[in-house]
Amino acid sequence: MFSTEDIYEVVIFSIGDTKAGTKMGKLQLRNTVDDTLLNCILWEETLNRFDAKVFRTGNLVKIVSATFNEKYNNCLVSALEVVKEAKLGLEPNDIDKYWAKLQNYIDSIKDENLKNFVSGMFKQYEEQFKIMPAAKLMHHNYIGGLLVHTVECCEFAQLNMEKFIYKANPDEVYAACLLHDFGKIFEYTIDTETGLIDYAPGFRETWISHSQYGFCICMNAGFRLVAKMIAAHHGRAEWDAIIDLNGKDLEPELYLIHLIDNLSAKFGKISTRQI
Repeated sequence: MFSTEDIYEVVIFSIGDTKAGTKMGKLQLRNTVDDTLLNCILWEETLNRFDAKVFRTGNLVKIVSATFNEKYNNCLVSALEVVKEAKLGLEPNDIDKYWAKLQNYIDSIKDENLKNFVSGMFKQYEEQFKIMPAAKLMHHNYIGGLLVHTVECCEFAQLNMEKFIYKANPDEVYAACLLHDFGKIFEYTIDTETGLIDYAPGFRETWISHSQYGFCICMNAGFRLVAKMIAAHHGRAEWDAIIDLNGKDLEPELYLIHLIDNLSAKFGKISTRQI
């Protein structure tokens, strides 16, 4: 049963349009006691009463007034109270620490042409990359999330390559880890005041996906295997992979990038309460 004393953590928030042309908010909350999920709807008139930062991922809130269904897993919210605001993301000193780690992986690339290519991308877009999230909803969705996710992928790759009998080329593996999600700096926007994330207008019409962006820039620069690893990192065509890992005679490196990307997304620092 619902209680006004229950504390919930904001999991997901998005705004869409109704058939009538008005705005509707979709809010998913996690009960902090039993981890059950509650799916909520907020009509436009309710949304207009709130500051957008109320719905920041990780915020702790109380439901002051709502109408529930019989199972108490869906509700129409009319009033919320913020108990504790979540962090917007990484603090500046943490960004500096992760950026230094990222630079160490770039510096470890021995192929000068590849190192210069990767380094040039990060020098050109340093400020955007440092603040971008790695996703809108699913993982690392906070300021600096893309930086954390990218470094985690490099760390997972390093640990795994040390154990393999098959010797992957570390230069190409690290380059793929570093660039596999680079296109997300153009795919998303993040409000640095509220922490709310949205898709950048026009990106998908131009590039289709961040994977296509990474694949194209690496192919154009002549780094074929790096491009293929990026093309396969989502694993399956239905998950927007350009190369489906159900295919035959694929290089082992393609599986590696997919698996470590998935590990970071599933078990990495998913929300600001874990950093």
